[in-house]
Amino acid sequence: MSVAYRKVPPEGGWGLLVGIGMAAMFTVSLGSLPSFGLMFGDFLTALGEETGAIALITSCFFSALSFAGLFTNTLMKKYSCRTVGLLGAFSYVIGSFLTIFVRSTNELLISFSVFQGAGFGLMIPVSYTTFNAYFVEKRVVMMSVSQTLIGLGTMFYPIFIQKTMEAYGFRGCMAVLAAVNSHTLVAMMVMHPVEWHMRLVPVEPEEQQMAPEKIVREKPDRSDENLSHVSKGLGSRRASSIPGLGNWSGPVVVSDSTERDKQPATKWQVLIDFLDLTLLKDPIYVNIVLGISFALYSDLAFFTLQPMYLFMIGFGKPDVSLIIAIGAAADLLSRVFLAISSTCLNIKARYVYLAGALFTILARFAFLFVYDFYGMAIITAIMGFLRTWIHVPLPLVFSEYLSQARFPSGYGLFMFLQGNITFAVGPIVGYIRDVTGSYTISFHCLTLFMAMCVLPWLFEIVYLRLKARATGRGEQNVAAVAIPAVKVETMTQEDVCK
Repeated sequence: MSVAYRKVPPEGGWGLLVGIGMAAMFTVSLGSLPSFGLMFGDFLTALGEETGAIALITSCFFSALSFAGLFTNTLMKKYSCRTVGLLGAFSYVIGSFLTIFVRSTNELLISFSVFQGAGFGLMIPVSYTTFNAYFVEKRVVMMSVSQTLIGLGTMFYPIFIQKTMEAYGFRGCMAVLAAVNSHTLVAMMVMHPVEWHMRLVPVEPEEQQMAPEKIVREKPDRSDENLSHVSKGLGSRRASSIPGLGNWSGPVVVSDSTERDKQPATKWQVLIDFLDLTLLKDPIYVNIVLGISFALYSDLAFFTLQPMYLFMIGFGKPDVSLIIAIGAAADLLSRVFLAISSTCLNIKARYVYLAGALFTILARFAFLFVYDFYGMAIITAIMGFLRTWIHVPLPLVFSEYLSQARFPSGYGLFMFLQGNITFAVGPIVGYIRDVTGSYTISFHCLTLFMAMCVLPWLFEIVYLRLKARATGRGEQNVAAVAIPAVKVETMTQEDVCK
């Protein structure tokens, strides 16, 4: 007697290690960015470099990150996801060890910006892609849990750096951090292909009648052998489905509707396919990319400059490290809040991101009128709480809009554009600070960049809703209109599992 089975993601099991590995990688990688001033402030000051050098180094970091992310999708077509992740981890660790011996700004650019930035850029898409493959129904909850672990690690990171700097000095601290950063190798080693851990689920009779061609029949004692061809075909589908994250509206598949694949590809077409530039024809995708790019730069640059600003207005290193830790603790609390609320609230990830950017703008204005320790700790905690709303939903914004097949290329293209935007505007903000001598003007510029996310997104939301109301169409028609040159099909749960 044969039994019909279908393969589904594990929704746990080894996926828990994938989530922990992703959290460990982001903790050691992201933890250094808001603490950049603590780590290299005295070193750059001794070299006669100040805000301009910090802006240049961080901008080059994101530029290297963006170029590496752009090629991740191509590398993952030739090599396994874990191999690409390990390549990124090796690059990150090499850069960490080179930082121990830096003697100039240029050497810091090579070790921190190039090696560590490129390594981080390779590991990000690998982590998100592997995580999305292991979790479908529990993806939002597990992402929130992983982000909570990241917040817990980054909360203690500035205090850890401060204590290590006091105990071992600058180069001793860099040596300890290099050892800590070596854990990215372990994090990437646990990124097993999901096919190794797929679960077999019996198919109900009514499901077999609905889609008999999608069911694999087999004997219970030989299921793994007879389903081997299914595993081989998992990576061959150009378009696959993902669940709607945030609104949980159901799986949608996005696939090309042109006949281009039947014709010989030109050199220009090869470049378009290599970079998946057809995504740039989608105005909503472009709006998402530009908004998140400006918001991310504004957030990271703000918290990079904040320690230098606090030093300037008279705070000591212990107070500065404590204020940063308080902001990280509020970040952690916010991650726990999102993890709990995501189980019962039906809110799109993009709306959460928009709310975080909007309230951050209001908090930034209050920040400039606070000068005492307790007031600074409170406003930093508020901004840290809101910061989670900008970082945690980021991958979910893309995964709720793109198909699983286009997520690596779509996210890689975003990283490329985001890195170039950061590289272009980063030195400008640093130059404004050095010329004017005012952190206030620099912070206002960063707030303006945050507004460049909020205003276009609000305009898009209002426009699409008014257009839907005017045409009398529902949200499904709006989504179809918003994705030109693609075909949108609703698929069954069997397609998701296949």
